[in-house]
Amino acid sequence: MPPALVVPFTKMSGAGNDFVVLDNRFLRFSDAELAALAARVCPRRVGVGADGLLALDDPDAPGADFRMRYRNADGSLATMCGNGARCLARFAARAGLGHEHETGGIALTFDTDGGRYTAVVAGGRTASGPVRLDVPEPRAFSAVTELAGVLLVDGHADPLVRIWTGTEHAVAFVPDAAAVDLAEAGPRIRHDAGFAPAGTNVNVAEVTSRGDAEHDARLTVRTFEKGVEGETLACGTGALAAALAAYRTGRVAVPRVLVAMPGGVLRVAFAPDGSSELTLDGPAETVYEGTLEA
Repeated sequence: MPPALVVPFTKMSGAGNDFVVLDNRFLRFSDAELAALAARVCPRRVGVGADGLLALDDPDAPGADFRMRYRNADGSLATMCGNGARCLARFAARAGLGHEHETGGIALTFDTDGGRYTAVVAGGRTASGPVRLDVPEPRAFSAVTELAGVLLVDGHADPLVRIWTGTEHAVAFVPDAAAVDLAEAGPRIRHDAGFAPAGTNVNVAEVTSRGDAEHDARLTVRTFEKGVEGETLACGTGALAAALAAYRTGRVAVPRVLVAMPGGVLRVAFAPDGSSELTLDGPAETVYEGTLEA
């Protein structure tokens, strides 16, 4: 029996959204091997425990500093993960990739299965400041009314908003996000035929402030993530989806939104057209480093 491969990894967190991070430039795991590894090490209590697995690869297109590969906790492909991208940007900056930005941070350009992104890691290569992700324009914005079951909170049910912010999202605006039984509603909506075949992430959003010229709007958001198949402490693409949906439907008044999630606060900003100059800011921290056997 050949000896086990000892794999160094870094555990990282973006507002409680946590990841196992690998430097795949040296490990050279295939997509199939990354999927199998994610399914083995991400389950909590029996593995490292994480919402997904991030792999830093050499760039495969001109102009990029690296290629991001991401697998959900169950090993399935996720085209994009906002908090994961911010964590991997910090990991890449500490590995010496990218170049100095005019703000004093490190600027990086990278490709994902959801397209090309740029990020700025505040404070340089060794600091612990926030990471800003610049996000391509969203797509597939529409209201979804024909579902097998509607989301009800004290008899309240608005049409869900469907939007693509790197991956599929449905946003339900409710008067009290904490009151939603997301463990029941999340799987039901995630698997609804209206979102087939890819399924959708499910967000419940409560507007707590519309915002004004001097103050950011505020939302409270909870997200059920496909691939994790449960509620996560934060979701970057979910924060983007909820903020954009709130602005485009007139629920908030300004294109600057603080999104409070169970694991922390993310800031979403965009141009007044509600599509361009989209950014996601928030923490991206190293929790610990270790090794595992593959």
